[in-house]
Amino acid sequence: MLERNFSGFVFETGTDEAGRGCLAGPVTAAAVILPPDFSNEFLNDSKQLSEKVREKLKPIIEHHAVCFAVTHLHPNEIDEINILNASMKGMHECILKLNQIPEFIIVDGNRAINAKLGLKNTFGKQFSAIEIELLKSIPSQSIIKGDSKFLSIAAASVLAKTYRDEYMDQIHEEFPMYNWKKNKGYPTKEHREAIKKYGPTKYHRMSFRLLPEQLSLDL
Repeated sequence: MLERNFSGFVFETGTDEAGRGCLAGPVTAAAVILPPDFSNEFLNDSKQLSEKVREKLKPIIEHHAVCFAVTHLHPNEIDEINILNASMKGMHECILKLNQIPEFIIVDGNRAINAKLGLKNTFGKQFSAIEIELLKSIPSQSIIKGDSKFLSIAAASVLAKTYRDEYMDQIHEEFPMYNWKKNKGYPTKEHREAIKKYGPTKYHRMSFRLLPEQLSLDL
């Protein structure tokens, strides 16, 4: 089983994202505070779990968590502030949504969660000065492969992945030719062939290379 806690604080939140490498759809972030006695032998990095297991874990996490939050950041915001900053901003938004202010934040990856906090943006949520100061006041630690080491980060990765998959299934109904129900917006051969044939949609990230360099796309 993964470790329960990094900092020793009771209200430690784990946070992670899903969909960073996709060509279409949002990047989705989640933050989760788990109770100190929480345990689950199956919970792990969402990428190492089957869809069936993730779907079983989702209601367990939601039921047992002290609190949790999920946020979608959509392509217009990703294109404006770049995908890495959008991923971090999504985590910030989740932390602010939590019913309990965390005493400590652990985040998957190697980038400090407060890097470029308060970046100016036209789309999406605008952080107030009070919100920025609150986020800055919470100690944090980035942990490489944290989603396969700590339960709360793994829980956040599962919620981010399952909520994003549900969203992609919904928008698949609007544009079924891209088969987002299957590829979830990732750069599969099938997805790129559909982009070449039908062009991009409002859900595509125009700052991304939608097609390989050897192919052209008339915009």
